[in-house]
Amino acid sequence: MLYGSNNHARVVYYLKTDWAGSPFDRRSTFGYCVPIDGNLISWKSKKQSVMARSSTEVEHRDMTSTFCELVWLKQMLPELQFRYVTQMTLICDNQTILHISSNLVFQKRTKHIEVNYHFIQEKIVFEDIKIEFVNIK
Repeated sequence: MLYGSNNHARVVYYLKTDWAGSPFDRRSTFGYCVPIDGNLISWKSKKQSVMARSSTEVEHRDMTSTFCELVWLKQMLPELQFRYVTQMTLICDNQTILHISSNLVFQKRTKHIEVNYHFIQEKIVFEDIKIEFVNIK
């Protein structure tokens, strides 16, 4: 398998969560794929081990895991001879999560995700990772 390289990396991370999608135990499943300049380098699909009470809760948990992997990937890319890493982009289909992640004001109902929020907010503020919405139907 050959991967093309132009010595810079545009990293886009696609995240999709199926909240309570399992008909047997109502656990959520999430999946992602990471292409770099059109070359797929990472993908995963996993059933959650914890029951989520809302789609926002499960997607925020998945987004936090995603941000951790993106930070790791950004540190690893120079080892793979990618000299210039442009801003990483996470694309998901939940507008509520995008709003919570970009908003500095906390509501009483979102306190349970505050720690994850601060981690994500830091990466957005320092422009390490950009988040975008895509409508997946």
